Amino acid sequence: MSEQQHKNAIRERYLKVDTSNVADVLDEMGLPDQCLAAGFQRQTGQERLAGWAYTIRGQMTPYELGGDAEKMKACAAISEGDVSVWSGDGDGICYFGELISIGMKEKGCVGAIVDGGLRDTRWINALGFTVFGRFRTPVQSISRWKVNAWNVPVFMAGATGRRVAVHPGDFILGDDDGALVIPQAIVEKVLVESERLTQQEINIRESLSQGMSLAEALEKYGHV
Repeated sequence: MSEQQHKNAIRERYLKVDTSNVADVLDEMGLPDQCLAAGFQRQTGQERLAGWAYTIRGQMTPYELGGDAEKMKACAAISEGDVSVWSGDGDGICYFGELISIGMKEKGCVGAIVDGGLRDTRWINALGFTVFGRFRTPVQSISRWKVNAWNVPVFMAGATGRRVAVHPGDFILGDDDGALVIPQAIVEKVLVESERLTQQEINIRESLSQGMSLAEALEKYGHV
């Protein structure tokens, strides 16, 4: 199995576990602050967000209309199975729209998480491209917000801490409950334990459906 095939297999397995189980595993491993702030919610797409972090960083800065060449360079390097992670201080403006979604999807990118806004949501939805972000806005980034680095460590707003560090190659998982970051070094270890919890929950649901009481199920399987 090639490295890319292995990464794809890991991603497919993560798509079958919930962020709640992963968050519990991270707690047990002494990493309680890996969840992103509650404001990060799915803005487009119907699928879960799962993939390897490719980071893009920018900041508010005034410049002339005409485009952001650095933004195009940053997007060009994304690859199969990646989630583009957009970090910056761009309150009120969008980092992400339809054309970037098209270009990223062509490269095999599986979604994005945006610490700011996005627009063209009707058309991004039509592409079936999943984007988690903090808000929607029609206001473009050109002349207001500019990319200054990519494939570098970045910070995102956290749920239980002020910031969550995201390094290139970390794993991003998002579902209806929110999104979190799994450090690259423990991606597979976290996955195995999350799958165990997932199966435990499946067993509890099956037992409850067969007439077992909740108290009996918790005594048999333990709390999850």
